[in-house]
Amino acid sequence: MFLQSRKPIEKRLRKLERHLKQENPILIDAVKSFRELDAIAWRMGLIAADESYATQIPWWPLISVLGTFSAGKSTFINSYLGMKLQSSGNQAVDDKFTVICYSSDQQPRVLPGLALNADPRFPFYRISEEIEKVAPGEGERVNAYLQLKTCPSESIKGKILIDSPGFDADAQRTSTLRITDHIIDLSDLVLVFFDARHPEPGAMKDTLEHLVTKTISRTDSSKFLYILNQIDTAAKEDNPEEVVGAWQRALSQAGLTAGKFYMIYDEESAIAISDNQLQERFKSKKDADLQAIYQRMNEVRVERAYRIIGALEKTAGDIENRALPALKQALHKWSKRVLITDAILYALLLGGGAYLVGVNDAWSRLAPSALIDAYNANPLGGIAVAVGVFLLFYGLHLFSRRFWANRIERQLPRSEMPGNLAAAFRKNTRFWRSVFHTSPYGWNRRVARRVRQVIEDSALFVQKLNDSFTNPSGNTVKPMETPQEAAPQAIPSADNEATAKAESTAS
Repeated sequence: MFLQSRKPIEKRLRKLERHLKQENPILIDAVKSFRELDAIAWRMGLIAADESYATQIPWWPLISVLGTFSAGKSTFINSYLGMKLQSSGNQAVDDKFTVICYSSDQQPRVLPGLALNADPRFPFYRISEEIEKVAPGEGERVNAYLQLKTCPSESIKGKILIDSPGFDADAQRTSTLRITDHIIDLSDLVLVFFDARHPEPGAMKDTLEHLVTKTISRTDSSKFLYILNQIDTAAKEDNPEEVVGAWQRALSQAGLTAGKFYMIYDEESAIAISDNQLQERFKSKKDADLQAIYQRMNEVRVERAYRIIGALEKTAGDIENRALPALKQALHKWSKRVLITDAILYALLLGGGAYLVGVNDAWSRLAPSALIDAYNANPLGGIAVAVGVFLLFYGLHLFSRRFWANRIERQLPRSEMPGNLAAAFRKNTRFWRSVFHTSPYGWNRRVARRVRQVIEDSALFVQKLNDSFTNPSGNTVKPMETPQEAAPQAIPSADNEATAKAESTAS
C-alpha cells in the first residue's frame, strides 16, 4: 500500500535527483535521507504515503525582496534582470506576491496564483491553506495574493526571486504578513528595502517592527540585507548624512544588531546632483553597496545547499524532539482518562445492577449454583446474556475512547510540527490499539536509531559541503559549478502542453 501510493511522489523525487546529480551530488544523499524520514513518518501517521518532507521545501535558491510601497523594489529587480519586468512607480503598482523565475521563452509571461498554489515545485505550494487560517474565506482568493512571472534573463537562471507587495496598510494586511513570514522562513536571502525619500522612519513603527524586530532573534538573521534605496534624494539636504543617520537610529531602536545596511539608488531615475564631489561620493557608495548586494545574490546557491541540509536535520530533530514527546504526552493523557472513565462507568453500571437486583430480592438467583443450573437448563440463553454483558461493557469502553480522543485531539499543537500530529494521534487511538499502549505506533528503538542516523548524516553532509567551498590545506579544489542544465525552467504558459513540457524539465 505504501509503495503503491508513493509512485507519484517517487517520480518527482527521481527527477529531483537527476537534477541534483549534475548540480550537487551531496544533496542526492539528502534526498535519500528525506525518503528515510518519509517512511518513518508514514508509519507513525505523521504524513500520508503520497507526501514527502522533501517536497515541503524549495530546492531552488530563493531570494525574497520585501519593503514598503514605493521603496524602489521593482526598479531594483528590473535593473538586476536587465529588463523591465516589474511595474514601478510612486503608488502601489504591485499588490501581489510575484514569483519570478527563468524561462527560455523570449516572451515574459504572467500566470495566476493557482499556478503556484497547486505546484509543489514552488515555495507557495498550498499557501491557500495558510491564508485561510489567518483570514477565513480568503484562501479561495489565492489569485488575489500571488502571481508567477517568467523571463529569459540570464541573471535569474538557477534561482527564484520573490517580489512582495508593500507593507503599508491595506485590506489584505493580515494575510500579506502571513505570506511574508512564510517566504522569510524559506528564503536563502532576504532584501529589505526602505525609502530614503521618507525621512521620518519613526512613523513606520509597525513596518519596522515586522521587518526588523521579528527577524533579529532568528538563527539565520545574517541572511537579511537592509537597503536604504533612493538615497540620491538625500543629496538635496543640507546634511545628507543626517538622513542616513535617522534611518540607522530607527533600525537600531527596532533592535537591529545583525544583518548588513546598504545605501543605493537607480542612476537612470536619480536626481541631478550639482556638486561634482558630492555626486562622486554618492555614486562610489552606491556602486560598492550594489556590488556587495549582487555578490550575495549570486552566492545563494551555496546558502541553498546548507539550508536544505539544515531542513533535513531540523525535520529529523523535530520528529524526535517535538512530535514524539507531544504524541506520547497525548497518548498518556488519553489512556489515563479512558481508564478512569471506564472505571466510573463500570462502577455505575454494576452499582445500578446491584441496586435493581436488591430491589427485586433476586440475590438468590445469582448464586453460583443457581447460575450453573440456569446455564444447564438453557445454554444458549446463558451465552447470549454473557455476550450481551460483554458488548455493553465494550460499547462503553469504545464510547470512552472516542470521547477523550476527540477532546484531546483538539488540544494538540499544530504549529511547527513535522507532519500531521492529529492524524498520528488518531492512528494510535483506533479501536484495535490497546489503551495500555502509550508508546506511539511505529516508534521503537530501531526507528529511534534510524532517526538519529539521519541527524548524524546531516552533520556529515555539512562537512562535505565545507570541503567543497573551503580549502584550509591550500590544495587545489575543484569548485562547484552550476551547469545550464541545472537551471530551473518555469511553466511558460497555462496550457496543458506547456505544463507537460515544464514537468519534464523541472526537478
